[in-house]
Amino acid sequence: MDREIIEQHVTWEEYQRILKILGREPNLVELGIFSAMWSEHCSYKSSRPHLKKFPTEAPWVVQGPGENAGIIMVDEENQICAAFKVESHNHPSFIEPFHGAATGVGGILRDVFTMGARPVACMDSLRFGELNDSKMRYVAKGVVSGISHYGNCVGVPTVGGEVYFDSCYQTNPLVNAFALGIVKKDKIFYAKAAGVGNPVIYVGAKTGRDGIHGATMASEEFSSEEEVEKKVNVQVGDPFMEKLLIEACLEAMEKDGIVAIQDMGAAGLTSSSVEMAARGGVGVRLELDKVPTREEGMTPYEIMLSESQERMLVVCEKGKEEEIMEVFRRWDLDACVIGEVIEEPVLRLFWYGEEVAELPIKALTDEAPVYCRPFKVPEYIKENLSYDQNRIPEPEDYNEVVKKLLDSPTIASKRWIYRQYDHMVQINTVVYPESDAAVLRVKESKKGIAISSDCNSRYCYLNPYEGGKIAVAEAARNVACSGAIPRAITDCLNFGSPEDPEIMWQFVKATDGMADACRVLETPVVSGNVSFYNETTTDRGKRAVFPTPTVVCVGVLEDVEKRMTSFFKEEGDVIVLLGENVGNISGSEYQKLVEGEFRGRGQSIDLAFERALQRAIVEAIEKGLVKSAHDVSEGGLAVNLFESAFERELGFEVDFEDDIRTDFLLFGEDQSRIVVTVAKEKVEELLNFLEEKTVPAKVVGVVTGTGKGIVRHKGREVINLSIKECKEVYKNSLERKLTGML
Repeated sequence: MDREIIEQHVTWEEYQRILKILGREPNLVELGIFSAMWSEHCSYKSSRPHLKKFPTEAPWVVQGPGENAGIIMVDEENQICAAFKVESHNHPSFIEPFHGAATGVGGILRDVFTMGARPVACMDSLRFGELNDSKMRYVAKGVVSGISHYGNCVGVPTVGGEVYFDSCYQTNPLVNAFALGIVKKDKIFYAKAAGVGNPVIYVGAKTGRDGIHGATMASEEFSSEEEVEKKVNVQVGDPFMEKLLIEACLEAMEKDGIVAIQDMGAAGLTSSSVEMAARGGVGVRLELDKVPTREEGMTPYEIMLSESQERMLVVCEKGKEEEIMEVFRRWDLDACVIGEVIEEPVLRLFWYGEEVAELPIKALTDEAPVYCRPFKVPEYIKENLSYDQNRIPEPEDYNEVVKKLLDSPTIASKRWIYRQYDHMVQINTVVYPESDAAVLRVKESKKGIAISSDCNSRYCYLNPYEGGKIAVAEAARNVACSGAIPRAITDCLNFGSPEDPEIMWQFVKATDGMADACRVLETPVVSGNVSFYNETTTDRGKRAVFPTPTVVCVGVLEDVEKRMTSFFKEEGDVIVLLGENVGNISGSEYQKLVEGEFRGRGQSIDLAFERALQRAIVEAIEKGLVKSAHDVSEGGLAVNLFESAFERELGFEVDFEDDIRTDFLLFGEDQSRIVVTVAKEKVEELLNFLEEKTVPAKVVGVVTGTGKGIVRHKGREVINLSIKECKEVYKNSLERKLTGML
């Protein structure tokens, strides 16, 4: 085979490994299969050694990593579980924003209902470049439109998420899609093929040429000139077909006979058949001429590598195939037997009776290459050690700083985005977007589920270890502020090329931090995804994204009626700050505003204190001691207070006595802080409770009915702004910028 063709699929060194495994040359179909299964996206060949450090078990974990989605117990008495996962669709969403984002939603939904769970919620974590670029405005609007189209049509609410805007994402936006479903423990299904002679059934949409080499594309960097030619690698989704597939799968699962089921996701029919066989220690024989296709002249190579959407692979008990297929046909979906489970652990492919591929299952999975990539500290980390934030001049007008921060697209209301999403369909959503976490009721239970997506990649860039810890801690803290106990996380690890030692150092340190935080906070990792090669070669050289280990935390409320929201409730309520002020602006939105870049050592966090804080706020909410709770994050204390006031347009007056420079105090993004409000008559009880829990807390002000936000530092008034006017800035900023009215 021509070396140029070989190196379009695998490296030359990997090809030599293939020759050694097979004892012969592979044909083109076999080489294509190796290319997909050995891609970074499918094999985790650069990340696998480091993922082992994540804790994955806890008494409430029902299924950890290794299946299509992780599962935790929500209600032991009623045996109700939650299945969830987050995955990336980054490159496709830059190349074709609408379809790239839409199919990201479709794929993650299939990962969830493959487990037997009915999807009840979606979230998305998005990263875009600066909006003064017309291309980025086009990408951002296309991504949001694709997410809303797919989620709204399929009837699964998008209940929250997060969006950041930084120049590092200018040519590499990140689109991470999350889905969660509900399933009874005895109704969980797995993707583990078994039973020699059992038929393998293809169900869903017909196979086309869209998405061929999609997994490979997700495992490589590309140049801006390649964008147009890569469009053929982007799948096109049909949410109405997905809705039929959800209902058909869940109905078929109610019948006896299904042994295993898996979504045809990355690498399509290749990964679904190989991975099911690998989990079961068996082999699979497929007759590719029986696969339903929608385009003429498709070859075995194209059929095996297509990533056409809305397709599933099912193994059922022999003799029950007609009953199972009849369910899918009734839902107007293709369903046909295309093969069978075989004893020999090999993948055998036939095309009109002729064998076109024979590959050992282990060669495609267990024997995939694993790289222990070298890593080293980046030069910018060393340079940042000498940074002194005191060199920044103190602002003359604090009111203007607040308004500029509220106008920043990273901080401003994401109303323009979430209003395009149906977050109420299925009527389970009881806390809506813009509180710290989304909260869902669980039918047939008094329990609730809280979900929050978080990752400040600026912190991860400046200090990947601390940033990794903070990503986990903040997601869990937001869940705790809703009144839920954080139970587990799913993650999507977005980085540049692992072949760059400095990028690999970021990955190693960030995952070290995440693992430490998960252990201390008792939030095991139950599922996830790694997305490398989020970088682009331009005429100015390579440009990688900030390390962005997105974390989605799922928590459980013992009583959903005791859920908490982040906004002020009544005039006269007392404002209390939990945690300590330090005044660190490194990696903050304020630093970006005044310096235009991120410098310094980033933020840091004490995990033992964070654990105490989270447990205390959950218990305080359970006891009815607080009326609102809002995590201090981007923009610092000043932004936190204004955000808390916007919902009901209540005012506030606060006075801080900390011996810290005023701008650092108000706009610093120190960790492990929560602003709560409490009724006057319960202030002493709350403070005594927090003292018992060794959580520092102090009264800083009061909620007023004046409609004014007033902040004093050591008695000096530094901020006096109309809540209504600030709300207009906050509410309309993103829409204005996305339409080019900067």
